[in-house]
Amino acid sequence: MKIYNTLTRQKEEFAPLVPGEVKMYSCGPTVYNYFHIGNARPFIIFDTVRRYLEFNGYNVTFVQNFTDIDDKMINRANDEGITVKELGERFIEEYFKDADSLGIKRASVHPKATENIDSIIDIVKKLEDNGYAYNVDGDVYFATKKFKEYGKLSHQPLDDLEAGARIDVNESKRDPMDFALWKKQKPGEPAWESPWGLGRPGWHIECSAMANKYLGKTIDIHSGGQDLVFPHHENEIAQSECANCKPFARYWMHNGYINVDNKKMSKSLGNFFTVRDVLNEFDGEVIRFFMLSAHYRSPINFSKDLIEQAKTGLERIYTCVENLEFLKNTATDGKLSDEIKKLVENCNKVFRDAMDDDLNTGLAIASLFDFVREINSKITTSTENSKEDIDISINLLKELGGVLGILQKSDSKNLDAEIEEMIEKRQQARKDRNFALADEIRDTLKEQGIILEDTPNGVKWKRI
Repeated sequence: MKIYNTLTRQKEEFAPLVPGEVKMYSCGPTVYNYFHIGNARPFIIFDTVRRYLEFNGYNVTFVQNFTDIDDKMINRANDEGITVKELGERFIEEYFKDADSLGIKRASVHPKATENIDSIIDIVKKLEDNGYAYNVDGDVYFATKKFKEYGKLSHQPLDDLEAGARIDVNESKRDPMDFALWKKQKPGEPAWESPWGLGRPGWHIECSAMANKYLGKTIDIHSGGQDLVFPHHENEIAQSECANCKPFARYWMHNGYINVDNKKMSKSLGNFFTVRDVLNEFDGEVIRFFMLSAHYRSPINFSKDLIEQAKTGLERIYTCVENLEFLKNTATDGKLSDEIKKLVENCNKVFRDAMDDDLNTGLAIASLFDFVREINSKITTSTENSKEDIDISINLLKELGGVLGILQKSDSKNLDAEIEEMIEKRQQARKDRNFALADEIRDTLKEQGIILEDTPNGVKWKRI
């Protein structure tokens, strides 16, 4: 498997530090609101990376944090007249609701910044002891220019970064590029005891501390959105490597931006959507399928028309699976055919080759569509099929779909006893040539969201 490493700007063969074990850290949300569709892309992409690594037999320890203390949280909590803790707990719960809808697996650990204050203080103390941090009346800053490799992730010299960065004006800092590790308490803010007095952690330091605590000083993969390369991930490298005197992350993965109707998403343009907004119109699996339809490093355009196209594409694959399940009722006990065996082997190879090439999910999905097209022409149009041919085809689509986090909905569409009885009555009515009653039953079922289709192999149904 090859991964494009932002640090080296090239694809590299993936080889974890410990064979068979992968330590992966992915930046999670700041829990002051519902997460938006721009956040959804890295959550889905790096969940898929994890799934594929596990599919290949790796034992993956996947850590995704919750930032549950920062300026936005403090401001919103004050506006609502509640504590920051109450606000954080509420939106962590809402995060899981939306993440579950998108098929995002729970991380091995979901650490919160506020529950790891001791670890954060420890790493700040190390930086101070190592001469990379300084205290100014309770505010502790990282001395950026002391780290000679600063800028190696964004591939820009420090002077260029300084010229292009939006830097907070703060006269207490020795240098404009220095950033806060620990912030002195302001009136009305939550605070924790520390060697520098009451205060709270800066944003960047929490990820370094939690990655160090749960994964070790050197991790295999660190991931996040492209917008995090600078300054967040650049600062994580500086903090971690200056505190531990070891490389921090061996592979850095970043996904491309998401636009809405070909424009940058922003509240001022009125094209800002939370995942909760979109879930009110579309199934979460459709959103996930859409996000995986393009290569993760490419920009992707979000629009309702494109989501509708994704919905149609996903339904096409589901329909193939449903047709195969239906045909099992009349299938023979014949052995696996060479033709179907070859199709399965080819799809499996093309899918794996795509995923091994820097997680090319777009090509992986294309391989599933190719397989569906072939199966539709060779199995679902035939009146004589073997159970072996059908089972291996279903299992392939479900297995590879599982890598992408799709096609996992239950295929046991058990109807209520009353509906089953109505279908049987309709069948009998047709045998009795009572077509008026048969049509009446069909219309009644349609009102209940059940569509019937008469085929040479019997009656098929689906929900609408």
